[in-house]
Amino acid sequence: MSNTEAFVGRPQSRVDGPLKVSGTATYVAEFGAEDLLHAVVVSGAIAKGRITSIDTAAALKVPGVIEIFTHENRPRTAWFDYKYRDEVAPPGSPLRPLYDASISYSGQPVALVVAETLQVAQYAASLVEVSYEAEPAVVDVAEVLGEAYVPKQKRSGISPPPKPRGDADGAFLAAPIRLEHEYRVAVEHHNPMEMHATTVVWEGDGKLTVHDKIQGAQNSHGYITSVFGLSADDVRVHSPYIGGAFGSGLRPQYQLFLAVMASLQLERSVKLVLTRDQMFTFSYRPDAIQRVALAADKTGRLQAVRHEAVMGTSRHEDYQEVVVNWSGLLYSCDNVRLDYKLAQIDTHTPADMRAPGATLGVYALESAMDELAYAAGIDPIELRLINFADKDENENKPFSSKELRACYAQGADRIGWSRRNPVPRSMHEGRELVGLGMATGCWEAQMQKTSARAVLTANGHLEVSSATADIGTGTYTIMTQIAADALGLPLESVTAVIGDSSLPTAPVEGGSWAAASTGTAVRAACHALRQTLLDAAAGIDGSPLAGATLDQVTFQNGRIAFIADPVMSVSIGEAMQATGKERIEAEETASPDMKAMATYSSYTHSAIFAEVRVDEELGIVRVTRIVNAVAAGKILNPKTARSQILGGVVMGIGMALHEESIPDKNLGRFMNHNFAEYHVPAHADVEDIDVIFVEEEDDMLNPLGIKGLGEIGIVGTAAAIANAIHHATGRRVRHLPITLDKLL
Repeated sequence: MSNTEAFVGRPQSRVDGPLKVSGTATYVAEFGAEDLLHAVVVSGAIAKGRITSIDTAAALKVPGVIEIFTHENRPRTAWFDYKYRDEVAPPGSPLRPLYDASISYSGQPVALVVAETLQVAQYAASLVEVSYEAEPAVVDVAEVLGEAYVPKQKRSGISPPPKPRGDADGAFLAAPIRLEHEYRVAVEHHNPMEMHATTVVWEGDGKLTVHDKIQGAQNSHGYITSVFGLSADDVRVHSPYIGGAFGSGLRPQYQLFLAVMASLQLERSVKLVLTRDQMFTFSYRPDAIQRVALAADKTGRLQAVRHEAVMGTSRHEDYQEVVVNWSGLLYSCDNVRLDYKLAQIDTHTPADMRAPGATLGVYALESAMDELAYAAGIDPIELRLINFADKDENENKPFSSKELRACYAQGADRIGWSRRNPVPRSMHEGRELVGLGMATGCWEAQMQKTSARAVLTANGHLEVSSATADIGTGTYTIMTQIAADALGLPLESVTAVIGDSSLPTAPVEGGSWAAASTGTAVRAACHALRQTLLDAAAGIDGSPLAGATLDQVTFQNGRIAFIADPVMSVSIGEAMQATGKERIEAEETASPDMKAMATYSSYTHSAIFAEVRVDEELGIVRVTRIVNAVAAGKILNPKTARSQILGGVVMGIGMALHEESIPDKNLGRFMNHNFAEYHVPAHADVEDIDVIFVEEEDDMLNPLGIKGLGEIGIVGTAAAIANAIHHATGRRVRHLPITLDKLL
């Protein structure tokens, strides 16, 4: 069985693009329903304490107000914590909106106003008066470092630091070149274009159709049925289009609970859309205070690596990320000690945000490696090559593939690294200082158990479906390409259907595993149809394919043909007609190769190069060029793949220079909860981004050879920019973002 891939591996425009640019793709807040009610959340005004009273009398008198829910009158829901845990929840007690009078973070929902129109609900919400008894709140991890602890229960999918190897402390003291510094990244909030929203359609008899902003419709479905005690058949969740998420949609957020609660209680359809201000009341990249110590001999070879991190989490859940492990993985060293702890603060539980853990940990490590290069008088690329890791020393496993050396070489050539004067503050252009910096990126290549269905109809149209999501990564397009190639059909004859809890089982879309997982399942389902089609084609009277086996034929250009003699063929349409059926279908489940996972470590790697220009008098930084060379296995669609790297790089620019959620330590809240004061990169901040896909083959993880691209674009980008700024100015800034005040 052979197929020349007509679509996979070639640039294709997004199949969902026309719907999105024409405004006809329907997002959660755009769904309507007959007799629809509108809900507005009243957000709490203190960071810690309790509600002493809620006065809703004035609000209830407003014409059009249907009900106001508080902790005093909310309907009964599940009792046990485990009922509220979604499929990616960390250990602990998940938030239960309106559960009681206690307040655990600023912005916590304290009431829900439901009215006939949005305007009435908004006005009535402004009339709800809440009195509090406040307690002192801590929102800065630095204030509770002495209370840091090792989490007793591991978060599923998050590997704790490996055991120490060698004698990191002794080797550090004995080495001739040593450095130890603290690194920190400001809290960042998810700010996708689409705010979180839920539209619940009351279907009668306790049945609900729920439109929710979520990166996995089945996660919201499981949450709803568990919390509200509903049967699986009574709930269906849709999330076909998502206006960005970056991890904020992995877990069901509080608007889902509130909207479903109101709909069930009132037996009406309810829509709840959070405001931009309320988007700052959950889902943020946590603060982590990191300390990295590196020691090397005079040749630059690492003698010791120590990486310690204390990360903030809420009072009620032990949120965890893989932060320090990268320092035992990226470079070869015999003496390594990694330490990771949590410290509780009075905020909402943090959330996964693009490349969680790696974005923080690799920033600290790659900044320290740049500092070590200067201390040793060695070129930053050469230092990394001297310490190149040929195996995963954390796990003592070989890599399934690793083309990082090629990333270094191709990226350096493209950026013009050879023109770099290694002396800081030595390169000028007019009134601007010019700097070149680089860093390594790394992200785990994963695959999750996923199912998909393929249905071919008599008119030759193929539909492939899975309950996965598309958060802008191009899932619709990738599924379409893989399916089209599997059966030799044109793209326009294939439709991908996703974002529906009733579809074949799939995990949340995250971790850069969606293409590998869903793609492999789609391929398997389509391949299952091949035998049915070949049997039907071979059974046609006088068929040129009589007696043919699958390994002797190819599916191309809408036909099944002998590989040895393509003239001998039968069209897909003829084969379908011969089945005597209006449709044939197959559902298959793809799972990772557990033997390969036990034998090999699989990672995507990158080398990021940054060119910056810094106004010598004003300290204004311009990132004039980024080159990101990525080794990520097979690239299914160079066009959408490049888009993923571009998005990650832009987020990395935001981390390096712009994004910072500023806490008021007295009030215990984030002060800049709007786009006017929370700065993200604008068009003027983004100049030339050059993406290189380094050729890499890897068939260990999945049959498609995919490693994933959603996360790797951001990993290392902030470090490369920070290193370039140091080269330009001679100033080493270890606390991101690098703002004017830190350079002047």
